[in-house]
Amino acid sequence: MTTPLDSAALRERCAGELELNAGRATALRAFAGLDGFVDEIVHLVDKRHDASHYDRIGTIAEFAARVGAAAGRSTNIEPVTQQVKLGGNGPIMANALAALGTRVTYLGALGWPKPHAVFQPLFNRAAAHTLGEPGRTTALEFNDGKVMLTNSSSLNDVNWAVIQERYGKSRFFQHFGTADLVAFVNWTMIPHMSDLWESLQRELCPDLTGPRRRMFFDLADPEKRKPADILRALELIKGFQKHFDVTLGLNEKETWELAEAYGLPAQPHSRENLAATSLEIARRVAVSTLVVHPVRYALAVSRGEVTEVDGPLITRPKITTGAGDHFNAGFCLGQLLGFDDALALLCGVSTSGFYVRHAASPSVGDLIGLLRDWPQG
Repeated sequence: MTTPLDSAALRERCAGELELNAGRATALRAFAGLDGFVDEIVHLVDKRHDASHYDRIGTIAEFAARVGAAAGRSTNIEPVTQQVKLGGNGPIMANALAALGTRVTYLGALGWPKPHAVFQPLFNRAAAHTLGEPGRTTALEFNDGKVMLTNSSSLNDVNWAVIQERYGKSRFFQHFGTADLVAFVNWTMIPHMSDLWESLQRELCPDLTGPRRRMFFDLADPEKRKPADILRALELIKGFQKHFDVTLGLNEKETWELAEAYGLPAQPHSRENLAATSLEIARRVAVSTLVVHPVRYALAVSRGEVTEVDGPLITRPKITTGAGDHFNAGFCLGQLLGFDDALALLCGVSTSGFYVRHAASPSVGDLIGLLRDWPQG
């Protein structure tokens, strides 16, 4: 089944359901982790006119050409800092979930022994707890994407032993065992995450009681990890399906990387092939839902069916770093409210679209407004 890709009626149905269910969001509890980054958002100068005015390097291809032309010589490229903000897949997603009204407990690398000041907005919105020092990211933003320069060595300390020492096993289990949504993201940057998941399945999952709840995973650009490590992580994610309704979130690049790890035949990168490849990956991962969010649309695979919706057209984004994490927050909210895949996808693309348009996390009311005044450019 393929849902109509650009339907005003579907958007109105989503807005209406959000209106009916907005109050329920405040009763939902999310437990998320475990990373943390200080993000510096940067534009690169193409031509500088004076002290205050310059033209940006607009695309990644232009940046690549500038760097490539310097081979055998050297070059200078001027960065202009746009913003220093809280970063990391976990803090951004948690902050977005909290803005949407859910009660969030976040555990991650937010500074040690005291939290870094950049995470104060998260502490203001959620019950946040720190495990160690954050990583650092310089995000080079372009009109067609971003290049992330990341130092994540501090995340080597995020592991099960440190969690038990600095947060406590019983307190961890209290949230892990009762939250409506448990979310573990940025597997790629946390070297001990797979070992942690293995420990949770061995030590905590057998003691879970009550109704099934939702669990969300985002690998976060696993290109630098070995295929064997990726496949181990996917098997562990599959293992949580015994206890939770599991969703695995991917962007387009990550989908092709997982296809390669599974040994699927290489395909031209088209929309049709992405849907088919996502279906093949979903058959192998065997969790409740696989969700994929390219830049202009999103798709979900549940019970062997693919659903697609288009996103709003934002031609001049104020920010792109964190857009995927906002999509994840919106999609998870839709799932928690019991929406079908089409409406959950619309919640995801609306959350992401509002964020990149306004450089701010939306409320449910903001989503309703965007759905009823859909950006066309």
